[in-house]
Amino acid sequence: MQLVPRAYQLSIYNSVKSHGNTLVVLPTGLGKTLIALMLIQDRMKLGRCLLLTPTKPLAKQHQQSVMDTLELTDKNVALVTGEVSPKKRKEAYLTDIVISTPQTIRNDLENGVLEPRFSFVVFDECHRAVGDYAYTQVAEKLHGPDTLFLGLTASPGGRMDRIREVMNALKIDNVEIRGHDDPDVAPYVQKSEIIWVPVLLSDHFREIKKELDAMTGKHAERLAAMGFPPPLKHKGKFMQLRERILNIPHAIKYPALMQYSVLLHLLHMTELLETQGVYPLRGYLKKLEEKDSKSAKQLLNEPGLAKVRMLCQKDEDHPKMAVLIETIRNLKGKKMIVFVQYRSQIARIEEVLKAGGISARQFVGKKDGVTKKIQEETIADFRGGKFDVLVASSIGEEGLDIPAVDAVIFYEPVPSEIRAIQRRGRAARLKEGKVIVLMTKGTRDEFYYYAANNRETRMKKILGGMQRAKKKTSFVRADAIAAKPAESGNPEPTPAHDTKASAPKEKKTGQTKMTDF
Repeated sequence: MQLVPRAYQLSIYNSVKSHGNTLVVLPTGLGKTLIALMLIQDRMKLGRCLLLTPTKPLAKQHQQSVMDTLELTDKNVALVTGEVSPKKRKEAYLTDIVISTPQTIRNDLENGVLEPRFSFVVFDECHRAVGDYAYTQVAEKLHGPDTLFLGLTASPGGRMDRIREVMNALKIDNVEIRGHDDPDVAPYVQKSEIIWVPVLLSDHFREIKKELDAMTGKHAERLAAMGFPPPLKHKGKFMQLRERILNIPHAIKYPALMQYSVLLHLLHMTELLETQGVYPLRGYLKKLEEKDSKSAKQLLNEPGLAKVRMLCQKDEDHPKMAVLIETIRNLKGKKMIVFVQYRSQIARIEEVLKAGGISARQFVGKKDGVTKKIQEETIADFRGGKFDVLVASSIGEEGLDIPAVDAVIFYEPVPSEIRAIQRRGRAARLKEGKVIVLMTKGTRDEFYYYAANNRETRMKKILGGMQRAKKKTSFVRADAIAAKPAESGNPEPTPAHDTKASAPKEKKTGQTKMTDF
């Protein structure tokens, strides 16, 4: 198969060849992998190439893509996972192109099964290269003057420190970002309509929430009185508060940790109620009863919690459920993915949809009897049209070859701009699509929705600025080199022309619809 790149793919390819290690940020469905394949085709003449991806199903998918696109066989392209014996892995590593997961490569580098010599390494979904994720250790062992690194992602994150952490981990200083509005990308973007649907809590849910809020307020005051006012509306900052408490060299940290733990339980219960409903909340209360921790015992003795447990006995789905069913019925005959945060709620949604005559199936991670074979069969059946609605956990957000769908429904917004971008990218890949977000008014849903949007906007500005600064520096260098006398030596090549990328605001196509329920 002949590689026929689009203008922006060719521009990015030339930028990588000119500038070396590069972070490529492209919306889902716009062909990041093809850029990697063009570079693999070049670099395999210089030595082995390695394509890393977070999961085994993704690795298998990439192996087929590489063989089909570059017209190679499994003699040239090896899929290596931990399921293969060390002896056979060692043999496979001699192949021209190796496709694997970072954990397998990290382990084999540490154990001497793999020699750290590659001409080219691709880090797919490279936003994972933070903390102690295996990408960071692999990059450290494989980087060198003769090895080219390419990071691919739809979003590396919305904070400068996180973006820098990814780039530093992968030894990258060149950025190529494109958005839907860039002139060289726009012709290939399918129209998508983003619709957010506000939903009101029922009287019953508000009564439960009132009890949870009262307990939360009481324990927040106690923690603040100990010198640790809790940032209740900011999940990330609240999680960081625990470290602050632990680092205090004073005996007060122990009662403070107790209050913190009680608050953590209460905030999670409130989130479950506001965004999911009483069924997941019931499940959490049951787990709380089984815990042997002091914070769980203290909370279970609260009079307010006794009332919450009593109120939760009433069977009632979240008001979102009725809206979800109506939305799906209005899209009858269309392929849809419903993204849901919590596994227990996924099972509940599948049950309710099936009871309502809607063909649906859940798609979750390998746990509680779910195997790789079940996952593969589910995707194959969805692709084959055996059911219309895939109810998916976060496993459906990233990279897997899930068929193009007509609509993506967020059962709840997610605060992560990375996950929000991945979810949206499932719609409007090959045809027009809708993105529908269900939001409970006056709850965390609204905060998470706007938080993710703000972080995405910030990410585009940061990366666009990095890209423009790099190009400005490169052209200044090229002008300086061109001005030198000929006898000063061979000048470096002038970087290939690249289409100017901006940090546009998110394109809103179609009419934004608001409906109260």
